[in-house]
Amino acid sequence: MPLVASRLDKSSIALSFMSVLPKSTPLVAPGHTRPITHLSFSPAQDDGTFLLISSCKDGNPMLREWTGDWIGTFLGHKGAVWSTKLSPDASRAASGSADFTAKIWDTYSGSALHSFPHNHIVRSVAISPTSSHLLTGGQEKKVRIFDLGRPDAEPDFLVGEAGGLSHEGVVKSVVWVGEHTGVTAGEDGLIKWWDLRTKKLTTSITFPKPITSMELSPQTGRLVVTTGNTVAFIHALPTNAGAPSHTLTLPYSPSSASIHPILQDRFVTGNLGDEWVRVHGMDGEEREVLKGHHGPVHCVEFSPDGEMYASGSEDGTIRLWQTTPGKSYGLWQGQTNGG
Repeated sequence: MPLVASRLDKSSIALSFMSVLPKSTPLVAPGHTRPITHLSFSPAQDDGTFLLISSCKDGNPMLREWTGDWIGTFLGHKGAVWSTKLSPDASRAASGSADFTAKIWDTYSGSALHSFPHNHIVRSVAISPTSSHLLTGGQEKKVRIFDLGRPDAEPDFLVGEAGGLSHEGVVKSVVWVGEHTGVTAGEDGLIKWWDLRTKKLTTSITFPKPITSMELSPQTGRLVVTTGNTVAFIHALPTNAGAPSHTLTLPYSPSSASIHPILQDRFVTGNLGDEWVRVHGMDGEEREVLKGHHGPVHCVEFSPDGEMYASGSEDGTIRLWQTTPGKSYGLWQGQTNGG
């Protein structure tokens, strides 16, 4: 089904953001009707712009401009959407849902190009750098690879040591690193690196508590992982997987974390224990506590240029926060520290 509004028809889209923005006040991106489960920015495009895609329990992923302007809504899932990712050129989107499917979408028309059936909830998806393959994982504890050039073909599986499962717990996150490496994280506390050519496990790291989130920071070449009260920054490539990671213990259990892609001097977190977004230095020092959401914060993500970060909440809203409040940028254009 088509997007509610096409990327080719932006002039008719009304902005629903605040026109006067006091210092530290985020842009609020409404539209979803249930809790936000995942946020993901595309890489920066040739003109410096990028897109933001959001997952929600309302089953309707939304696409937004880098300014936060709503572009459209992908219609077709029949259950909560847990994960959405954009291809490197932002022409394709992938989604994983509680309706036991993963889908590939055309971001210009909003059409669903392919729908891939699973036997349980799909919790995470990742598109290959060439947009030729899709990686999925979820409640089945299995990780599949689909060939988007042969969408009717049976998928390949990344098989673990026993029982044909990839993990011994729910697969919470899958990411694609480079052309031939997949990384998966599970509630079994394991992060695993796979050679996607041979479909074999190459190495793994074990944490004492379930992994709650794992995101790839492509600019820094690191995986940002949350588990228990810990945030870990791990080398993304398997050749460096054994190298020590930068690990911090926080006074709360973060639900998600994202590192500044350029400065690499801070990271932002969400937390299911309160309604706040926090910014920490890389030594763990709390720099900012940002209030505005009206429910626990499920997900956070820095934009690829590092100028802002997005947060998604149980309250059904996405908020965009400036890294440098008061700077003229995007829909903050022309604003000053006083608003």
